[in-house]
Amino acid sequence: MEPKERAFLTQIEAHKGILHKVGRIYVDDIEDRKDLHQEIIIQLWKSYDKFQGQSAFSSWMYRVAVNTAISYFKKEKPHGNTIAIDTVAEPESEPYDPKADEQLELFYRAVQHLSPVEKAVILYFMEGLSHREIGLQLGITEGNARVKLNRTKEKLQTIIKKYDDEL
Repeated sequence: MEPKERAFLTQIEAHKGILHKVGRIYVDDIEDRKDLHQEIIIQLWKSYDKFQGQSAFSSWMYRVAVNTAISYFKKEKPHGNTIAIDTVAEPESEPYDPKADEQLELFYRAVQHLSPVEKAVILYFMEGLSHREIGLQLGITEGNARVKLNRTKEKLQTIIKKYDDEL
């Protein structure tokens, strides 16, 4: 294996959580998620030579992953807002809590109703990026990122409340 390939695979392994987060945010179906992971890795490899280390590898990987997720499902197949709840084991760092699992599943269900850009905003927010960093990742101003984040949070709260009311 060439040093370039080894370095690439090492970085992918170190940041594989990004693949899982982006996949879970953008796709509800397990098989589609696997397809998306594969497409993201292909796009990362194709553009690996262009990564110049001016930002953290993880930041670059997020940008490629989110852009791939947005464009992949536009061209592949029409995806409606169908909600197929599948139980996916999240990485466990604490003892199993059924209530937390239900809340996480509810959150992911609600996220499926967001636009691709809104999903990206929430994903970056969950990763702890500042408004400025979110703006840079999405190619928008810091103020616009702040507004998009606030509106997306409100939209998510409304969707989650709707689900709670239905239960």
